[in-house]
Amino acid sequence: MCGIIGYVGKEPAAPILLESLKRLEYRGYDSAGITVLNSTLETYKTVGKIADLESILPAEIKANVGIGHTRWATHGRPETRNAHPHVSSGVSVVHNGIIENYLELKEKLTELGYVFESDTDTEVIAHLLHHNMNNGTPSCDLLAAMHKTVRDLEGSYAIAALCCNEPDRVVFARKDSPLVIGLGETGNYAASDVTAFLKHTKNVVFVSDHEVGYILPNAIRIYDPEGKLLEKSPETIEWDLEAAEKSGYDHFMLKEIHEQPTSIQNTFAGKLMELEGTVRMNELYLNPEQIKHLRRATIVACGTSWNAGILGKYLFEKLAGIHTDIETASEFRYGNPVLCGEELTIAITQSGETADTLAAVRSSKSYGCRTVAITNVVGSTITRESDSIVYTRAGPEIGVAATKTFTAQLITLYMLAIHMGRTRGVITADEAKDLIVNLKRLPGQIQRILNRKEKIKECAQQFADKRDYFFIGRYLNYPVALEGALKLKEISYIHAEGYAAGELKHGPLALITEETPVVAIATKGHTYDKILSNIKEVKARNAVVIAVANEDDKEIEKYADMVLRIPASHEMTSPVLSSVVLQLLAYYTALAKDCSIDKPRNLAKSVTVE
Repeated sequence: MCGIIGYVGKEPAAPILLESLKRLEYRGYDSAGITVLNSTLETYKTVGKIADLESILPAEIKANVGIGHTRWATHGRPETRNAHPHVSSGVSVVHNGIIENYLELKEKLTELGYVFESDTDTEVIAHLLHHNMNNGTPSCDLLAAMHKTVRDLEGSYAIAALCCNEPDRVVFARKDSPLVIGLGETGNYAASDVTAFLKHTKNVVFVSDHEVGYILPNAIRIYDPEGKLLEKSPETIEWDLEAAEKSGYDHFMLKEIHEQPTSIQNTFAGKLMELEGTVRMNELYLNPEQIKHLRRATIVACGTSWNAGILGKYLFEKLAGIHTDIETASEFRYGNPVLCGEELTIAITQSGETADTLAAVRSSKSYGCRTVAITNVVGSTITRESDSIVYTRAGPEIGVAATKTFTAQLITLYMLAIHMGRTRGVITADEAKDLIVNLKRLPGQIQRILNRKEKIKECAQQFADKRDYFFIGRYLNYPVALEGALKLKEISYIHAEGYAAGELKHGPLALITEETPVVAIATKGHTYDKILSNIKEVKARNAVVIAVANEDDKEIEKYADMVLRIPASHEMTSPVLSSVVLQLLAYYTALAKDCSIDKPRNLAKSVTVE
């Protein structure tokens, strides 16, 4: 995610801001910038690394107050004009999060005469703050303007702001994006992560949702939404710097598993129209008639993205009535695909740089197919190669084994399928509403899984010495089985295979022994009775069965040796929950074996060569 730092104190601000931004580099970013306040605001920003930002700074900046930012692009390409901070006539702002209603706000502000210099959602905050400070009777200070401004914002935000008329403070606000205050001996800090200031202080105050406040050189003030001053006691952070970069988690992978409630919410933010029973997909450059006349869709992807694509195939066929093929991108262009102009190619790539997937998109375009890319990286190569780009908003993923990017891809595929299904008249508004409601429940349901992960850890430790694992599932749970097996083999180096459960008797049963744990995804749905039969098959061969099942399923314990529970959920959305369980199973297995979890051997995060 993006990184924020604000400082007010006795020391020169610029070196502290730069040092803090370097501490936040692990979060991933594509541009950086700072604003310092002396007698006027001075803003410096650029695309690239913090070293590039340092190179454009004057030799000496005497200001003792400032804000800084590292940006991971979500709205607008990685360009200097889109980098933070954003300025509006004496007000400077940095922001993490997504403002869902920024287009409506931008239209209103444009009518009021404000000129936008960027493509970002953040710039509306700067202009709103300026407007709210200067157009009241009487005019107000930056804190009062922040209170007014956040009432108009829909979405998530952590905001830090400066005003040239208030040279001794940084004003902040928070909702759904982290923000923490550091209390230092020579000044105070506001940051998205304690890593930013941990070298200077371990005394912190955590800002909660909907709170607004400011830091002074020797004091802080925090208020509730009604303007009531809050009394908050400082806490002491015991982390070292390496642990702090991981927010206290032992590994980036575990941190990223725990970020999934947020990454999923960010991915569907502003798109799910529950009352209308529709999904807003403004970035999809296909008009209704084109969607109605689609003959076929082809999904191309590699690795984890390919597993997501298999679920996408089922979703498009079930919800949108579109015949859909799933192709391994590395093989696609060598197979002489039969394509035409009334077909759609959907490319899924976390990095947007996967060489095989890029080649498949280029091949599809040569046949006249329309192309849609699902990617996590704004400005990546695939965004220039495809007709439409749908971004997952998972934020940077450091661990090589994909976790939050996988579930963000699944959410995007659900949204595309519902959007196309409604457009084609395959599903009704009520059916779409039901699915939308259940998608919105996923963040909370995932949090419940995370809150009781000890059972999964115990299971992983019990079987960590096994050489082989089978994962089985049917229909929507088949791609979950494939992904569960991939995660386990990637980071624990245990040989694992994922199968469509009905295929067991066609060969794989020969490999089943009492030394082969079998993970069966046995969630409620129309294939539930079938998976129970498959469980009986492997039990008859003395295998130990670990079932992933709904928490209200009382029958499954009659068939399985161990049960890992997910919250009761809609059949169509349960694969997302089961995937989180299997991510934790893989993580704790690798942990028990003392494997290199974040950087497994022989693997890279992005495969940019064939």
